[in-house]
Amino acid sequence: MTQSMMFWVLKNTALAIQTMNAYRLASAFVLTLLLPLTLLAQQSRPVIVCSTTQVADFARQVVGDRMEVKCVLAAGQDPHLYEKKPGDAQLVSTADLCVENGWHLEGNDWMRKLAAQTGRPIVSCVEGCQPLEVPGVDEAMQDPHAWFSCTNAAIYVRNIRDAVIQLDPHHADEYRSRAALYLDQLRTLHSWILREINHIPVEQRVLVTSHDAFNYFCQAYGLKSATPVGWSTGNEVGAGITPQRRQETIDSIRKHQINAIFVETSVNPTMVREIAREAGVAIGGELYSDSMGAPDTAGETYIGMMRENVITIVQALK
Repeated sequence: MTQSMMFWVLKNTALAIQTMNAYRLASAFVLTLLLPLTLLAQQSRPVIVCSTTQVADFARQVVGDRMEVKCVLAAGQDPHLYEKKPGDAQLVSTADLCVENGWHLEGNDWMRKLAAQTGRPIVSCVEGCQPLEVPGVDEAMQDPHAWFSCTNAAIYVRNIRDAVIQLDPHHADEYRSRAALYLDQLRTLHSWILREINHIPVEQRVLVTSHDAFNYFCQAYGLKSATPVGWSTGNEVGAGITPQRRQETIDSIRKHQINAIFVETSVNPTMVREIAREAGVAIGGELYSDSMGAPDTAGETYIGMMRENVITIVQALK
């Protein structure tokens, strides 16, 4: 290679390196400009703060990534017994919209009080549902576990859809589209549950659980509910076990010769296990009730928890 050729190679190599370095610098500069904008976009998303895991799942199905959905309760926590923590007001204060179940599922109305304390708007998902009544001290109470009917779950979703459209009308078509797809999935789930329950002999369709959480489920899908405790696991009106109610539950188990009874993932199982021993019946498994399952479990979504509950019930009672 001649000296002039060597010089030409070195010169062009140097130019190539300079060009590459300039490209890297330019790329880094663009990323430096875009990163704050990306972070700002994430931070500026509207925030929805929900009381329970079911309500939070419905909200996520409607808003997708367009809004950030947070939940006060973690998987497995009982909304009847929950007591407000110092950080809850801080969490709710970040909300553009609060969402609760309603009908006193949140013991002593803790979610509504947090929203009022921080001046945040709140929507109750049970609005528009036809309530079942449960016994109270002085008068009948509205059973708050309405989501266990897929028909009522659809009302929850519509209430959330309408609230987020009011909050962010610019993306209304997105929210309607997501909600429409999810409502189709709920209709499919409803039909599937009816088919699965038909595998249980009619005389075995008695559901005994820790507390009165499954009245809507039983009404919608043709079972009878029998529980030793009222609609709440806490100390509100309608809660608590009595010797009479405990004995009625045992008598019902023996009368119907029930194969199994069930504990709940968010309720202490001790009482149900004692009743099972006394009645001579097996524990059929754990059911998701007032809370969905933890992340990465089969019950981490509403559809997942309903599916797993139905499979557990059918396998134990058929």
